[in-house]
Amino acid sequence: MLSTNAIRTIVGIIGSPTFIKIFKLKSVEEFKPDPYVATILNCAMWVFYGLPIVHPDSLLIITINGVGLVIEGVFVTIFFIFSNNKKRKRICFYLLIEIIFMAAVVLITLLVFQTTQKRSMFVGILAIVFNIGMYTSPLTVMRMVIKTKSVKYMPFTLSLFNFLNGVVWVIYALLKFDINVLIPNGLGTLSGLVQLILYAWFYRTTKWDEDDKAPAQQVQLSEI
Repeated sequence: MLSTNAIRTIVGIIGSPTFIKIFKLKSVEEFKPDPYVATILNCAMWVFYGLPIVHPDSLLIITINGVGLVIEGVFVTIFFIFSNNKKRKRICFYLLIEIIFMAAVVLITLLVFQTTQKRSMFVGILAIVFNIGMYTSPLTVMRMVIKTKSVKYMPFTLSLFNFLNGVVWVIYALLKFDINVLIPNGLGTLSGLVQLILYAWFYRTTKWDEDDKAPAQQVQLSEI
C-alpha cells in the first residue's frame, strides 16, 4: 500500500545526483518525468485511502504517502523548470487530468458509499491499479534502454529501492494477509528486478559523457 511512495521518499534523498546533474546542465536532457507524475497520483490516492473517513487507523499510510506526495511535487517542479515547452505542456496536461480524476474519486466515494468498509474497497481497488501503474511507468525508460543499449538515463538508485521496497511490502502483506498490498508490490518487486537486470546487462555498452565520472551514482533507474 505504501509501496512505491516509500521508495520515492528514500530516493528523494539518495537519488539526488540526478537532479544535481539537471541543475548543473539546466536541462532534463532525456530524463523522463513520467514516473514522478505517475507517483503524484498514486501518493494522492493512498493518502485519501488512509483518511479516517475512508480507512480508519491508517496513520502510517497517510504519513509515508504524504511525504512522498511532497517530494514528488518538488521533483515534478524541477522537471518543469528545466524542460522545453513541449515537455512542460505534457506535464501540465497529465497533472490536470490527475486533479480532475482525484476530485471525481473523492466525490463518488463520499456521496455514493456510506460506510468505511465500502469506501475502503472502492478506493483500495483504484489505489492498487495506480500503484501498479507507478511500478510499471519505468517501462518507457526500459524500452529506451533496450533500444539504445544504454542505461545512462535509467536511475539505478530508483530501481534498486523500487525492488527492495517491493520485497519489504510483500513480506508485510503476507504477514498481514492484505491482498491490496500484496498485488501491487508483488508486481513492483518483479518490475524492479527486471530494471536491475537491464542495468547489469547494458552497463558495459553505455557510453557515458566525459563529465560522468561516477555513472553508477547518477543513473536514474526505474522511470516509472
